[in-house]
Amino acid sequence: MNMRGPATLFECEAALKRITAAPKDEAVINELCVRPNFGQRAYPSEIELTREQGISGDRWRTHPWLTLPNGEPDPRIQVSILSKRVMDLCWRSRITTPHPGDLLVVDLDLSEENLPAGSILRAGEAKLEVSDRFNSACVKWRRRYGDDSYKWINLPKNRHLRLRGILCQIVQDGTVRVGDKLRIEPHQ
Repeated sequence: MNMRGPATLFECEAALKRITAAPKDEAVINELCVRPNFGQRAYPSEIELTREQGISGDRWRTHPWLTLPNGEPDPRIQVSILSKRVMDLCWRSRITTPHPGDLLVVDLDLSEENLPAGSILRAGEAKLEVSDRFNSACVKWRRRYGDDSYKWINLPKNRHLRLRGILCQIVQDGTVRVGDKLRIEPHQ
């Protein structure tokens, strides 16, 4: 892929119009990624999601980055979803830099306006609830994809766009496959 350096703030700002023009619903799940252990990635064609165990083959259950007061993994971070448009902008050296590690990569508007916290998404047979937890990117994002994209994601004027993606809790068990649609469920 692109072997230039990390995306500059100018490039990120220039891409914003295209990123915010993403479809509002019915996005094809372009890829699945699980993290069996730190620094590891696997790309299955299908995955099982369960409320109790999270993502089959992923380390969320054993090594979550956020826990509840009782030490259990916080279910609000079970599933991460990243915009394909943001991933393509920021992940330039796909040979030397690891995949961001998000379970689902989709071409969808992930903004607060389109997907407020509490929204329900159907991913294949599973259902996910959009978390109230903001995904600000982490030190690894900054190191892998650059200071400028990290700053851009966290600019106060961009936070509502959720450029680093959204976090979700599994609310209905099911299988998700590459090529399935990610759909917004109507409010009940």
